[in-house]
Amino acid sequence: MDLTQFKETLSENEPPEGLSRTLEALWRAAKGDWDGAHGLAQQGSGADSAWVHAYLHRVEGDLGNAAYWYRRAAREVCRDALGDEWDAIAAALLEK
Repeated sequence: MDLTQFKETLSENEPPEGLSRTLEALWRAAKGDWDGAHGLAQQGSGADSAWVHAYLHRVEGDLGNAAYWYRRAAREVCRDALGDEWDAIAAALLEK
């Protein structure tokens, strides 16, 4: 699945089967389910989960907490538009 196809699934009521936890978190975030997305991000322990977690705290407006999660993901704090960062994260995760 590529980014365009992934975005097309946002018109559905449920995420596609077989998504990684991090991709499902992004899907839920795009659908406005911050709590569901955050719960999924919290379940992971790797850099990808930390990156999604950082993004979610940016969405929430908790920039201090976001900065912590960017450090855990070994990434610079993102200052791009939220939609652009969502696209970047999703594209990177879909390539894996």
